[in-house]
Order: sequence, then structure tokens, then C-alpha cells
Amino acid sequence: MRLLSYLVLPLAALAAYLLFWPVPIAPQAWQPPPLPTERYAPNRVLQAIERIGEGIGVGPEGLAIDAQGRLHTGYVDGRVMRMNADGSAPKLLAETGGRPLGLALAPDGGVLVADAMRGLLHIGTDGSVDVLADAADGLPFRLTDDVDRPAASRKAYFSDASSKFALPELMAEVFEHRPHGRLLEYDFDSGQVRTLLSGLYFANGVAVGPDEAYVLVTETTRYRVTRYWLKGERAGTSEVFIDNLPGFPDNISFNGSDRFWLALYAPRTAALDALLPQPYLRRVIFRLPHWFHPEPKLHAWVLGLDLDGRIVADLQYAGEDTFGPVTSVKQAGDALYLGSLGDTAIGRLPLSAIPTAP
Repeated sequence: MRLLSYLVLPLAALAAYLLFWPVPIAPQAWQPPPLPTERYAPNRVLQAIERIGEGIGVGPEGLAIDAQGRLHTGYVDGRVMRMNADGSAPKLLAETGGRPLGLALAPDGGVLVADAMRGLLHIGTDGSVDVLADAADGLPFRLTDDVDRPAASRKAYFSDASSKFALPELMAEVFEHRPHGRLLEYDFDSGQVRTLLSGLYFANGVAVGPDEAYVLVTETTRYRVTRYWLKGERAGTSEVFIDNLPGFPDNISFNGSDRFWLALYAPRTAALDALLPQPYLRRVIFRLPHWFHPEPKLHAWVLGLDLDGRIVADLQYAGEDTFGPVTSVKQAGDALYLGSLGDTAIGRLPLSAIPTAP
């Protein structure tokens, strides 16, 4: 009896903590659609990935490739590097002082950087770093994620994943599951930023489509890709491009002719899907130590989509030597180049290794 009395107070305190301790999230209920697993049979295509640029840095998350085939990427320590297509001759372009994620080429030969901590940046050919935008409509960016610019365009399109949570609070954004993301446009002639879409669920990868008629943006926590029309009768409107994906969509790119390449950070988890309709339970789980939270599986995954959003290539690998997580993919020459938020190399996959080749 005495032992029981000693346990009552600690147990009551633990229960009070799990049920009532303040948390920074206000979760919203959402019922995800059933995962169509029959469409995505496991395969080992991405086992053929070659690791290049090994040891230059950690987390080459986004990639930009110039007309000479040179790779540009940013690392977790803030460095933005350029190297040859085989990973040789790495050169430091600049240090952003933040966390560079998506990259694109600027009209003047410099590099555009979606820096999670600092906003949309421009690295000049002299190594200078300038902030092009860190807010829109009076609302600061908290997690600038990806950027794309067609070669001849004077506009860049980029995403702010969340106006509420910064990169270190990534799991808070996932657990809250509210539409804090935006798709934005930067005009190089006017220096102005315009919000194209707001109310997005973790706005992540950005890719401009053929003839700059539309731009795609991935919504990571809604398992979908949204299309925003820039030209034509539907200009200014949006629609779902592909929905109910089997994993968390990350960066997306256009190969310039007939295909979008979509990186999936990890497969969806049954545990998280079960939690999404339960906002109160998500608050309870969020109060637990991080090792109790649903963990993504290391599973390299890339989908190829045609111009109508149909899946035309499904590339996977989940072995012990998996490269990943794959967070970006770009087609150049005879290969796909893959970036990763946490790996120590860039991936290279010959197009000849893909069963349904572009």
C-alpha cells in the first residue's frame, strides 16, 4: 500500500504532463486517403546509384546544373559548392550563413538559393551573398525550401514551407498539419515578390512546366503535387496535379521535354496516417521524447511523371547500402543526379539503368 502511494504522485504528474502540458502546435484533423500499395511494387532500380562528390560535405539537398554540366549544391554547414559532373574539382562559391536547400541558376550567371533560415538569396559571380526576399505580404519566411527558374526567364518561383515553424521545428509542422506554406514569384526586373498560392501543406519542391505555362509545387504533408497556372485561360487558378502519393513528396524538376522527376523523402507510415485524424492524440504524442515519434524509413524513391501527372517511372531501393533520403532529382545528359538532406554524397544514375527510360 505504501509503495502504491509513492507511485500515485509521479504517475499523476506524468498523466498531467501528457494530457495538459502546453505545446506549440494546434493540430488539425485530416483523414488521408488509403494508400494504393498495389501500384507501387518494390524494386531495386536505385541500387545502381553511383556516389559522387563523396566527403565534400553533409546534406547536398538541392541541385542546380549549368549548361556545362557542372553541379551546384549546398550543405548543412551553409556552404554552396560547384563541381564537375563526376564530383571532381569542388569549388566553394559562398557561405550563406544559413541552411541552403533548393538551388537554381540566376539570370546573371550567379546562383539562386532557397535558404531555410535566410530566405531567397543570390550568390554573385564574385561570391557576394544578397538577400532577394525574406518576407511577402508582411509575413516573414520561416522555412524557404526550393526555387526554380527557366533558363530564359526573368522570374523565379520558390516556396516557403511554413510561415510558423522554422527548420529546427520541422516535426512541429508535421504534427500540426496546417496550411502554413506558400508558392511565390520573384521578379528580377522589379525586385518584387508576389504570392501565387497560400494555404499549402508544407510547400516544398517547385518546378516550372513547359513554356512557363504553369508551375508545380509539392505539398509534402498532403502527399500531393499542386499545379498553378501562369498563362492561358486558367491563369491564376490551381488544381491537383497528382494526389495520394505513396510517400512524402520533396523536390520536383522538369527535364525540359516530357517528364517531371519527383523525389519521395520516405514512404508514408501507417502510424502517422493513423494519427492524422486524431489532433488531441497528436498533442499527446508530441509531448513524448522524440524517439517515440513515428520515424521515416530509409527508402530511396523517385517517381517519373508525364505532363498529365501520370506515373511513368517508379524507381526504388531499400537495402542496407541505400543512398538517401533522396530529396531532389535532376536530369542532365545521360544521367539523373540525386540530392539528399542527410547523405554525404550526390547520387548519379545512368538513364540506361531505368526500365522506362526518358
